[in-house]
Amino acid sequence: MESKDPNKKIGKLYGLGVGPGDPELMTLKAARLIRECHAIAIPASGRETNVALEIAKGAVPEIEAKELLEISMPMIRDDSKLQESHDKAAAMVILELEKGKDIAFLTLGDPSIYSTYIYIHNRVTAQGYRTEIVPGIPSFCAVAARLNEGLTEAAEALHVIPASYEGIEEALALKGTRVLMKSGKSIGKVKAILEQMENPPRVKMVERCGMKGERVFNRLEDLDEEASYFSILVVKD
Repeated sequence: MESKDPNKKIGKLYGLGVGPGDPELMTLKAARLIRECHAIAIPASGRETNVALEIAKGAVPEIEAKELLEISMPMIRDDSKLQESHDKAAAMVILELEKGKDIAFLTLGDPSIYSTYIYIHNRVTAQGYRTEIVPGIPSFCAVAARLNEGLTEAAEALHVIPASYEGIEEALALKGTRVLMKSGKSIGKVKAILEQMENPPRVKMVERCGMKGERVFNRLEDLDEEASYFSILVVKD
């Protein structure tokens, strides 16, 4: 947005992907923008530490000296409450942009894949402010690397599926490689569905890929149904 006052600087919002967990997988551009931006925004998770912020600290220690904006982004599914929360979050960001601050909003993985940031991005962009998405390595690509194998070959399709939502049975019946994200408490349900399939597929899972406490599961029967939210399943025929 151009200010009516030619002497007034309006800041820019960057939706910045910090990658899946290993600070060494952050991009050079992400690190540069963290150093250059006036403020760092993170979702207020209610936890003692923010995972995206901790990853960024590992690559850019000087982030500690930056102004920190904690944006309330509740993990709920009530649509009206979510809309209200996102509106308030966007307004908070715009208030800082109006002060001339460039803001780096940190998000796990890539901002375009199941990221809470995109709701803020859409609202701020719609109001005419400058925004930019800075890609990061997606978690499922890091998982494939950790498993030391590819996700697809030749004409194979790749399906990225939110495991905790409705329609999981139909999604698991698709041909090709199925990547299940946002698994969390749904791992047990997914495991049961896969076990009951006529030709059970090959399943592997990585929990907390690139982070402290990483665990790898190479067989369907070994999956830990109590694994954390940061668990990615790779399902192949």
